[in-house]
Amino acid sequence: MLAAQEKTSNPLSSRDDVVGALIEMLGALDKQFPEGASQFSLGATSAHYRDAIAEMEGLSRALWGLFPLMAGGDAEPFSAKYIAAIKRGTNAQNSGYWGDTEPYDQRLVEMAAYGLGLALLGDKLTAAFSEREVDNLHQWLYQITDAQMPDSNWNFFAIMVQLGFKRAGLPWDAAAIERRFAMMDAYYLGDGWYSDGPGRPKDYYISMAFHFYGLIYATLNGEDDAGRAAIIRERASLFAQDFIYMSAAEGESVPFGRSLTYRFAMVAFWSAVAFSGLPVFSPGVVKGLVLRHLRWWLMQPIFDRDGILTLGFAYPNLAMCEDYNSPGSPYWALKVFLILALPASDTFWQAAEQPLPALDVQRTIPPAGQIIVQSDQSRHVWMLTSGQLELNNYVNTEAKYTKFAYSSRFGFTIERGRYGIKHAACDSMLLLSDGDNYFRGRRECEEVKISPQAIFSRWSPWQDVHISTWLIPCGDWHVRVHCIDSARHLQSVEGGFAVLKAPHRLESGGSLVVAENGVSGIFELLTDAPREADSVVTPPNSSIMFSPCAAIPVLRGDIAPGRQWLACAVQAGITENAFNHDLPILQIEDHALVISHPGQKNNNVIAF
Repeated sequence: MLAAQEKTSNPLSSRDDVVGALIEMLGALDKQFPEGASQFSLGATSAHYRDAIAEMEGLSRALWGLFPLMAGGDAEPFSAKYIAAIKRGTNAQNSGYWGDTEPYDQRLVEMAAYGLGLALLGDKLTAAFSEREVDNLHQWLYQITDAQMPDSNWNFFAIMVQLGFKRAGLPWDAAAIERRFAMMDAYYLGDGWYSDGPGRPKDYYISMAFHFYGLIYATLNGEDDAGRAAIIRERASLFAQDFIYMSAAEGESVPFGRSLTYRFAMVAFWSAVAFSGLPVFSPGVVKGLVLRHLRWWLMQPIFDRDGILTLGFAYPNLAMCEDYNSPGSPYWALKVFLILALPASDTFWQAAEQPLPALDVQRTIPPAGQIIVQSDQSRHVWMLTSGQLELNNYVNTEAKYTKFAYSSRFGFTIERGRYGIKHAACDSMLLLSDGDNYFRGRRECEEVKISPQAIFSRWSPWQDVHISTWLIPCGDWHVRVHCIDSARHLQSVEGGFAVLKAPHRLESGGSLVVAENGVSGIFELLTDAPREADSVVTPPNSSIMFSPCAAIPVLRGDIAPGRQWLACAVQAGITENAFNHDLPILQIEDHALVISHPGQKNNNVIAF
């Protein structure tokens, strides 16, 4: 792959530039793709499924870029090799056969890419197959029709396959589509939001799965299923009004939840918006969202020396990956290249790229339990959240879902060990220890309430310790208030955002870390319960944004049995000059929290 400095030479401003970026990625894969093979290996690390399935996954995920490229009519040297591999992989008599699927099989996930190819290309794809080879492909994919799968975004994989069958003139099952849509409608939350299955999170799967596949379906089957297509488009339009707040002005998005190793799939939703012609924002705004995001990613060290996408987020990092991430998994990032199915004459490509539109400083999203704040002219976007948890308990679930805040600029840290605070990922968390140097924080929430003024959550790290937490946006700051009812004597550490390792600076009532990549501070707000200001330095590779050690400003204190209140103000900024040193003022009255700030005309009063 191009060196980091050379990557910036591709301005990614035109369709040809985007085609060039994809061709380069596919070219790197091609060097790992032996002639006559039906799959290929991209590394020696493993997922919870067999290595042979992981090798099939890597090949299949490349098709999320290749099929749109073919649909757009672009010249490329790779399709013949992939089509030959598909013929081998779907032929039960061939030694390269991908095999019959089982319940909850990873191969069911990968079938969606073949559904996309059939849906986009139709008989242009099947024309490259003999009648027997088409039948083999159909039989292999048909396994998904009644397959046992997680009740989640996986249902869309079966829909994509049936859509592909229909568009390519192959036998298809309309009832299977109805059944899968009915299952997913059961977890529609309103305002354009789904959960990823009953009681499951509201993370990037809502954008890069539910709405992404939905808009493809609505666009390619809209005439025959007009009612459903209208619903899909309406829900996507509502979702877009919230989702745009996750994007920062320079292309970053707020990292949150699992599967972050899919990287630029974070904005695949906007590619589907362009593909579907959804008139939610102008083509120039949508174009800017996609292209700035790609530019940002291609400035990060995410490729290895052979040009292969690595596992990790903003750099290679196996420690943050889930157990379903194989070496080929990151290539779901290629979903963003759906825009290449649009010809150069499309209004999306003809439009002049535009910046983010004017956005409110603060956006409250009740279905997701989130408040998103756009700071410093959208150069820093941060999110307060409560109430989400991945029930499958993938690695670092608490770090990915249950911190108080997440940042486009500073990301978050992951836990590197249970013993000792430096390993415990204390950024944007209140962690507690029962005298043994093992720390617990918020995991499951027993109750969550959200309003434009605050997010309230109630959680219990032990059966006899109950905590009520309010997260309150306040200009550049957010205020955290905790009411702790404990039967134990505990030690507490509460952290601000994580920045690159640098010495902390003690200021009145708090700790400030001024680092190369920004400034992070946390300050005590209750004078009758002071805590010690300090900082914690985490191990290398604990931040998902940067590999060197991170520094987290913290407040430390003891908690006696009984009821105790803790409160702090937290802020992070790109530069020290942009850091607002005017602290909010908190008063805890009989049944209300009263917060005032020099930049606000009226007090924020939150009853409890």
